Parts: sequence; structure tokens; C-alpha cells
Amino acid sequence: MTQAEPEAAESVVVESFHYDPIQADAEPIQSIPGVEEFFEDYLELDYEPARVALGKQLFHDTRLSNDNTLSCSSCHDLRYAGIDRSATATGVRGQVGPINTPTVFNSAFNFSQFWDGRASDLEAQADGPPNAGGEMDSNWEEITTKLSQDKVVMDMLSAAWPDEDFSEGIDSRFWLEAIADFERTLITPAAPFDQYLQGDPSAISEEAKQGYQLFKDVGCTECHNGMAVGGKSFQRLGRKRPYFNSHTGGVDLGRFNITGDEEDRHNFKVPALRNVALTGPWFHDGTQESLSEAVRSMGEFQLDLDLSDGQVQRIVAFLVSLTGEYEGRSLRDVQNTAASNQ
Repeated sequence: MTQAEPEAAESVVVESFHYDPIQADAEPIQSIPGVEEFFEDYLELDYEPARVALGKQLFHDTRLSNDNTLSCSSCHDLRYAGIDRSATATGVRGQVGPINTPTVFNSAFNFSQFWDGRASDLEAQADGPPNAGGEMDSNWEEITTKLSQDKVVMDMLSAAWPDEDFSEGIDSRFWLEAIADFERTLITPAAPFDQYLQGDPSAISEEAKQGYQLFKDVGCTECHNGMAVGGKSFQRLGRKRPYFNSHTGGVDLGRFNITGDEEDRHNFKVPALRNVALTGPWFHDGTQESLSEAVRSMGEFQLDLDLSDGQVQRIVAFLVSLTGEYEGRSLRDVQNTAASNQ
């Protein structure tokens, strides 16, 4: 890196950055396709509109909770990039949870679900919160009793599985498969960075282009790569410099709580960075209150780097360019509209 002469008025060092030409097929990050293409080519699943419709209904249905107050969307609010905007989640009866709510958007790209990876797929993930005492505090027998009294829901279930006979009972797998199929549609293509990858040099700013080059140069893409820009591995938080003290327990133990393997202590699933500019506060503990703070912390704890203000600013500009669209609208516009209506 070279340094330009400082501006007289500021008396600071201005860093100069370069970036390499984009080679779409060789980049560590790839564009997100459309929903049906995603199902058929990436997931190799049939796209079933009736199942997706039922899953959407269930995702927003508070009857999945014991006291009929919480739905999946209560914590994964699609108006706010699929999160609850809190440091940690809140369950029924105001129970405050111990860990930050990951975004549901682009969760279909994750190789496992939850910060500790305890769910192997979206069906298993959807099975967790309704049965968790600190979250929805219900069970599928109770939920099915309530839903089976709703003709609209039952008609949607029959449309989703027309060859099934539900007169003798409903296995929970049908609810879970519907919710999971809906969540698989929650991908966010058409981000400015995707347009840049696809050959439009004007889609993102010079600062964002420089930020992407820095993101690659300092080693971020070792973990944050692919369509979702992450979600494909576990990594220790505090890989290069200590993040936790020696007495830390609970959810801070991460993957260790699942495997009991000392090698998994403080290991977490690497979060995907799509729409990351909208998903704060950041980290599993919700301690990072700004994206700049999160980037600086990642440089420190994971890469053993003290990133300069200019480097942080450029990387943040790149991360902002990863904000995509849902149902044809930028998630930023969706969030701004929701906020203005409050």
C-alpha cells in the first residue's frame, strides 16, 4: 500500500487503495439466483407454490406459541432484514434469551442452522423454537390441535399435499416442511454487488470496490465466501486474539455445548454477510453496536490486524453493497418504509 500526501486542512494520512478487475467465475463470492432457479439448480428441489404459501402462513402464525403471542416472524421480522433488532431474543412471557437472533434471510445457504450448528437443516431449525421453553414454549401436538380447527389452514395443507389423508391426524413433518420451504424462498438476489459481479461497473462505488479488494487481501474471504458470503463453516471467535475470558460459559461456549469436544470451545457457525448492514447488533452476543465496530473487531480477534479507519470505512462500503432484494424491493427500502410507518 502507498500513502498519499496528507491534506493540509485535515493533517491526516490518506491511504491509497487499488482493486483488481472482477473475474466473475473466479471470485470467492458468487451472485444469488432467482427463487425458482435456486430451488431447481442449487437445492435440486421442486418449487411447490402451495407448500410455500402454507409455510408463509405458519411463519406468521402466533398459534405456534403456547400463549398465542409469538410467531416465527416475531423474532425474524421480514420488514427488518429477518431479525428482531435486539441484542438477544425475547420469548413468551417476556423471557429474555441468551443469544442474538440470526437473520432468516439466506438461511437456506447455511450448511447448518443456529450459531452452534445444532440443526442440520431448516426443518430441524423450525422444530426448535416452538418446543423451547424459553422461546415459544409449545409442542406440535398442541399446535396441531389449534391449527386443525382452522378451515383455511387445513385447506392450504390439503392443497400442499393433495395425495395425503389428514383425517386420522397430522404428522408435524408437514408443518415443518412447509415452514422450511417458505424459508428457502427468503433469498435476496440483485444486490448492487451482484450487479457489479455481473458486469456493471457503475453498480457500486469506488469505495466499495476498494473495500472488496481489502476484504480479499486481508483474508476475510477465507471464511466469508460463496453466494451467502459465509454460513459454510465453524470458526473460533478469538482465533488470533482472545475474545473470551477464562471463566466464560453458557452460549459463549458455542459448538462445544453440542459436541463436548474441547476443540469446539468458542466455535460458532460463520455468519453469512448478505444484508449485514441491516442486521445489527452484531455477533452472537449482540455486543457490536455498529458495523464499523464489528469489522474492526473481526480484524482484531480473527485476523490479528489493527485496521485503520480508512480500511474499516472501505470494507463497510463493500458490505453495504451486499444488501439485496426481496420480492423485488431492496431490503433497505422495506426497512425504511416499516420504520416510517411506526
